[in-house]
Amino acid sequence: MEMESTLVSIAIGLGLAAACGFRIFVPLLLISIAARSGHLGLAESFEWMGSTPALIAFGSATALEIGAYYIPFLDNLLDTIATPSAVVAGIIASASQVTHMDPLLGWSVAIVAGGAAAGVVQGMTTVTRGLSSMATGGFGNPLFSTVEAGASVAMTVLAILVPMAAAFVLLILMYVAVKRLFFRAPAGNAA
Repeated sequence: MEMESTLVSIAIGLGLAAACGFRIFVPLLLISIAARSGHLGLAESFEWMGSTPALIAFGSATALEIGAYYIPFLDNLLDTIATPSAVVAGIIASASQVTHMDPLLGWSVAIVAGGAAAGVVQGMTTVTRGLSSMATGGFGNPLFSTVEAGASVAMTVLAILVPMAAAFVLLILMYVAVKRLFFRAPAGNAA
């Protein structure tokens, strides 16, 4: 039973971390809401995330982040600072869920797996936004921003409600990222 609850908490944390790769503050806001409503437990040292000040801060940051991504070219600039920020947010989201583990092991899982999950997803969105900017002159980016925000909400909700499904979706995202990064056809061989 202990092993099962540990795996579920890791799956929740990794799903939340991946959601941070799409949008940094959306998952943190939803974590705060879910914690306040009793739908999500937090590790003892992360109970502050369910507080009223945290809810207000995450809500304000979410509104600013989502709004800024609808401004062409500012969205590309934000991606340069969003990547390290997404990794940190992914670590925090993962660590908030890693319970029933030795603290050293829990933080190791949060840093390595949570940070990697957020970083890979953020990297995929950054590359895709860059391609969208080149193809549409930045005018297609608002549609892309809407999809990212929706994916962040969906991944967060999935992580909270069906953690193992969220972990499966994360595995698919990681597979796609690795395949695109390492197994691309050379530019001259594209058909």
